[in-house]
Order: sequence, then structure tokens, then C-alpha cells
Amino acid sequence: MSRYRPPSPRSSPYISREGFDRLQHELKDIWKRRADVTAHLSAAAAEGDRSENAEYIYRKKELRELDRRIRYLQKRLPDLTIVERRADDEHIYFGAWVELENDDGEIKNVRLVGADEIDPSAGYISIDSPVARALLKKSVDDEISVDVAGDTVNYVVVSVSYDSSSSV
Repeated sequence: MSRYRPPSPRSSPYISREGFDRLQHELKDIWKRRADVTAHLSAAAAEGDRSENAEYIYRKKELRELDRRIRYLQKRLPDLTIVERRADDEHIYFGAWVELENDDGEIKNVRLVGADEIDPSAGYISIDSPVARALLKKSVDDEISVDVAGDTVNYVVVSVSYDSSSSV
């Protein structure tokens, strides 16, 4: 059995203005943090034997993680397309807040966002997810069926909103 894993499919290059600004702010913060870590790394390196210097080993690992994230953001940010405008308010497209009701009567609020903005606790789901793909171009009172972990879940669209200040 080999260790080879095929590359994951590329995620959509779409992002909201808020998400793009958040990623730029993160990149700026990481550069500041990197300068601090580099200073601590230099101090730890000056202490002598590096093979048994826990501070040195920890700072090298931290620097490596920061550099990995910087590389990712520097490659990803130029490729992103900021979506600010929607086609209409009645149908579901990128950035929509959607209120869904399942067969049991449970209400679920989700927002369709880019892959870099996913936050399940806030109800932000990727535009590439099966639920979002099923919701695209639907409107209020439309029904969708989604296969989740081998089960089929049915939802009815209760409402659609593009108000960025609050959820549905």
C-alpha cells in the first residue's frame, strides 16, 4: 500500500469582500509574528548546543508553520475572485443566507461562501459542498435532496436573504 494521495480537487476561487479582507489582515499579522519569532530564534540559537535546545527547536518549528501559511496566502490571494454583486434577490447564489427546514421540522441557517471562509459554527458552508451545489439557483419553497453520509436528507427553502449584517 503506497502513501500516494491524489491531489484534492481545486476549490472555487470565489470569496466575499469580508473574507478577502480577513485573509489580507491575517497575512499582515503573520508577517509581524514572523519577525518576533525570528528574533526569539536568534536568541535561542546563541545559547549554544542546538541539538538539545528546546527553545530553538520549538521556534524553528513555529517559523516553519508560519512560512507555510505565508506561502499559502501569497499564492491563494491573487487567485481569488471577490464576489460583491448578486444576480437577483429571489434566487440562491454566492453569499446568500438561506433558511432551510428538514423533514423533521428543524430549521437550519446557512450562508454560501468560498472555501477559505468556511465556519460551521457560524453556518458558513462552502459553495463547493453538496448542500450548496443543490441550493444554487433555487428559490423560496423549492425542495432539495442531499446525500449525507449515505442517507438522503430533504430540505425546503424557507427564506433567502443577502443582508450581510445578520443571518436569516
